[in-house]
Amino acid sequence: MMREPGKIALFTTLNGSELKEVAPYLIPVSFRKKEAIFSEGDPSEWLYIVTEGKVKITKLSMDGKEIILEVIHPGDFFGGLAVLRGFPYPANAVAMEDSKLLKISRSNLMRVLDRFPNLMYCMAQQVGDRMKESHETLKNIALERVEARIASLLLKLSDKTGRKTDEGIVIEMRLTKQDIAEMVGTTVETSIRTISKLKKAGIMAEKEGRITIKNPGKLKALCY
Repeated sequence: MMREPGKIALFTTLNGSELKEVAPYLIPVSFRKKEAIFSEGDPSEWLYIVTEGKVKITKLSMDGKEIILEVIHPGDFFGGLAVLRGFPYPANAVAMEDSKLLKISRSNLMRVLDRFPNLMYCMAQQVGDRMKESHETLKNIALERVEARIASLLLKLSDKTGRKTDEGIVIEMRLTKQDIAEMVGTTVETSIRTISKLKKAGIMAEKEGRITIKNPGKLKALCY
């Protein structure tokens, strides 16, 4: 398990002795696949950091459909804005697979930020980037056709978790058609049809839940 704070994006500016000060505040917790970490409206008592596995941040649409705003990968934190501002969590957090996290209480986080003010800048920058991504996700759902939304999603995931191979760029994350549908705000049936179309066009391939982007250029062209 990634217990070393130095491997966490939020703490990369700290040196060895400073990391040792932070470590005792980080509490390890585990969640099973599909287990809720917190729900929208819950009191924001903890900041969470993913060390193993993946966590999805979701909201429900007006018609009750789950929309995935972002996927949190190992080394990244979530729940930060709510904890900093002291308001309830604005979305849901659910483990996408068996996951291990570290959590730090609001009072201890404030203690750490007071001790190391440069962390506040780093944290604010990352929170700002997340808010921008979530806004883009919701805007794309509202304005773009499904094919463009799925193409944008696959390119985004390839940038974050992609691994180059002879066949193309492998997205190092198992994705079901349900996951894709929830990430772009569409139905599973539409997700299946669109993925099938992309495979037939030779743009992507799929094996055991892992997607390989064979032609990034063509995929990018679908985004416009």
